[in-house]
Amino acid sequence: MTYKLSQITEQIDLTFTGDDIDIDGIHTLSEATSTELSFFNSEKYTDQLPNTKAAAVLIAEKYADLLPASTIALLTDEPYLKLALASKFFAHKLESKGGHPLMGENCDIDKRVHFGKNVTLGDNVTILAGCYIGDDVSIGSDTLLHPNVTLYHGTEMGERCIIHSGTVIGCDGYGFAHTKMGEHVKIYQNGNAVIEDDVEIGSNCTIDRAVFGTTYVRKGTKIDNLIQIAHNCDVGEHCLFASQVGLSGSTKLGRNVVMGGQSATTGHLEIGDFSTIAGRCVATKSLEGGKTYAGFPAIEHRMWLKLQAKISGLLKRKK
Repeated sequence: MTYKLSQITEQIDLTFTGDDIDIDGIHTLSEATSTELSFFNSEKYTDQLPNTKAAAVLIAEKYADLLPASTIALLTDEPYLKLALASKFFAHKLESKGGHPLMGENCDIDKRVHFGKNVTLGDNVTILAGCYIGDDVSIGSDTLLHPNVTLYHGTEMGERCIIHSGTVIGCDGYGFAHTKMGEHVKIYQNGNAVIEDDVEIGSNCTIDRAVFGTTYVRKGTKIDNLIQIAHNCDVGEHCLFASQVGLSGSTKLGRNVVMGGQSATTGHLEIGDFSTIAGRCVATKSLEGGKTYAGFPAIEHRMWLKLQAKISGLLKRKK
């Protein structure tokens, strides 16, 4: 989908100076190309402004001079809200009409599976009753989908994966911009989700698609039941998640991270390789690899044990 910049700005009530160029998507300042729109709403990304390749950027006037000469400044005091309004242009058009997948050899597909358009299946794929496979989905060889699994449009599934009943992959992330009156405007999630080879995902899990770009679950990771992975997360190779883990948006995990039951992360942080996060622990900042963490907020496990002993001692002394 390609639109003239004037079509977009007219709908979101902005004007601009410069050529009326073609826009075919939205991305971050660092990833946007010369045909994509971007936005700036946080000073922590100021250093990205001079180097962005975006065709146009939604930006407050006081920062506009930092943009390169090739980038059109779309001046607004509400860049995040205007982003939400513009994102609708590039939302995938949903249709009830499906298609027949391009299948490899020896696939076993229940007749009660619904396929969207342009679906590709590898060899020996098994899909059981009640699954929905959306448009432009690919599923690698030897992968098994148990009943009632949903793969939204654009999802990429690797080889030898096992997905258990009720799991949803590629649904919209929880993204809203807010008006000055406190109303909530949907940011359409126009990225996708990629599940690499040899991943197993339990029942009733949710893995959100990216706002733009990709949400990743890397190869060899094993995920228990009832787990939420938010938009733009990147789960490293061979991670292990116990039940009810929750990852907030844009969390990045290294390889072989272990997360205990009901543990969680806040958004936009990194967890180092070979970390262990104990049950009910919450990481509120990035954590070094190779260590075990516990508590809220997360601290090293040995320190947490000492803290609990101190608290227990104080209680006993008070009696």
